[in-house]
Amino acid sequence: MKASEIKEMEASDLELKIKEARVELFNLRFQLATGQLDNPGRIKNVKRDIARLHTEARSREIEAARKAAAS
Repeated sequence: MKASEIKEMEASDLELKIKEARVELFNLRFQLATGQLDNPGRIKNVKRDIARLHTEARSREIEAARKAAAS
């Protein structure tokens, strides 16, 4: 998932994507533990996606706080 795609999402979609990515990461870890994981690099990509999603969510929180403080 690209950063430009994440920036275009609404807040509710962002939270939903975070939850979906965490479930996917759990499933990937489970597959790794049971020896069924075909592409171990996918774990790294999902972790990065989660970090990107959290970064965007946090930046939106900070921006909202700045606007509220300025008002």
